[in-house]
Amino acid sequence: MGKDRPGGPRSRQASLKLEYRGYDSAGIAVLTSTGSLELRRRAGKIANLVASVDNGSRPHGGSLGIGHTRWATHGRPNDTNAHPHPDCTGVLTVVHNGIIENYAELRQELTREGHAFHSETDTEILSHLIERHYFGDAQHDFEQAVRLALRSVIGSYAIAVVSREQPDLLIGARCGGGPLIVGLGENEQYLSSDIPAILKHTRRVLVIEEGEMVALRPGGVSITRLDGVPVQREPLTIEWDAEAAEKGGYPHFVLKEIFEQPDALRRALLGRIREGHLHLAELEKMQRAGLLDSIQRIVIVACGTSYHAGLIARYAIEQWARIPVEAITAAEFRYCDPIVGPETLCIAVTQSGETADTLVGIRQAREHGAPVIAITNVVASAITRLSDAVLYLQAGPEIGVVATKTFVSSVTVLYLLGLWLGQQRGKLADEQVQGLLSSLEHAPEQVQQILDRAASPGDEIAPLARRMSRCSSMIFIG
Repeated sequence: MGKDRPGGPRSRQASLKLEYRGYDSAGIAVLTSTGSLELRRRAGKIANLVASVDNGSRPHGGSLGIGHTRWATHGRPNDTNAHPHPDCTGVLTVVHNGIIENYAELRQELTREGHAFHSETDTEILSHLIERHYFGDAQHDFEQAVRLALRSVIGSYAIAVVSREQPDLLIGARCGGGPLIVGLGENEQYLSSDIPAILKHTRRVLVIEEGEMVALRPGGVSITRLDGVPVQREPLTIEWDAEAAEKGGYPHFVLKEIFEQPDALRRALLGRIREGHLHLAELEKMQRAGLLDSIQRIVIVACGTSYHAGLIARYAIEQWARIPVEAITAAEFRYCDPIVGPETLCIAVTQSGETADTLVGIRQAREHGAPVIAITNVVASAITRLSDAVLYLQAGPEIGVVATKTFVSSVTVLYLLGLWLGQQRGKLADEQVQGLLSSLEHAPEQVQQILDRAASPGDEIAPLARRMSRCSSMIFIG
């Protein structure tokens, strides 16, 4: 949003930056210069929405807009269920990431009050809840209406809300529904679920934390807790540029990121191996506090590809540090009532730093007194605020859903942690550590050689991949 800034086109452009996440529909809402709130929604690819807008369905210009790409959790993928969702009056509209667990009860309650629902989604509940308070006890106080509405919600959400009656105000709120990022500009502000969507316009960002609400106006931003208590926070500056989130001439992000693996490995090692010696300065505070002195076992908590990185590292850490190591999926860990305490080091591995099951599991571990080391790729993500120390992958943005460079970087950083623990516990001689570090330092060049061969006329990898891609199942022996 901003003075004399086109809200509609920017909402569409930002949505395109989030295509990589997977989605089944998309939509935008623009508060036009004439005072109307115009919605455009289409099932399928964002291209369907763009084509619709370009073929005569373009909203009138306006300085405030919101856009959304949806992955269905409630309701079929169609135009009606696509976000944004308006209220009964057409004054309010909402986009939402997350799941409202008590939506069925709330829908019945609101229907009895006379609210009319048009979609099958849980998100539409939010529009009508805010409507109830906006025209009721909040008396058109937009921020208060959102705050009161969210008191009734059980579940997870990251939302953005606009009101036709308040053209200079965009409200966001977050509680377990994924990231919420504010971009700070000159007389314009941005709200997004991921940094690439706003990088073209600003590098200065604020990360909205759990249980917070943010009000964006052209001249500035204010953050409060959901109970209204003000929050002060300094902005972060994003060092990587917008091109880092683009395809860079490759046909898709996954191939681009495969070829970025050598550089990602170098960044993972950067500053951590110096003159043949291992330096993990990130762990010094934790070490001084004595949190690692009585460790008797290690639990690696992760999901998906990060879990597989943990499985690989488990054997190396056990061998080098001579301590029992367990790798467990975060979903299993959070529900199994784990036996952990001050003697158990929990290592949380999450590329995004926002993986819901991992966050819940680590909160449980902290409640039992377990020290936590996080391994993540995203600065200031939720996992960093739950951890005693953080080892960043430094892999740069990974747009492809399939993990490539973050996987090899996760394994590398876990190896460095394993070597550090082995050294601190007196289980590895200096010459052993130096030899292993030397091998790690050669890994980026070795990966580069394989990739160079893959790009050569004598490439064996692509023909093999094409043949294997037609297989319905595979057996790995080894």
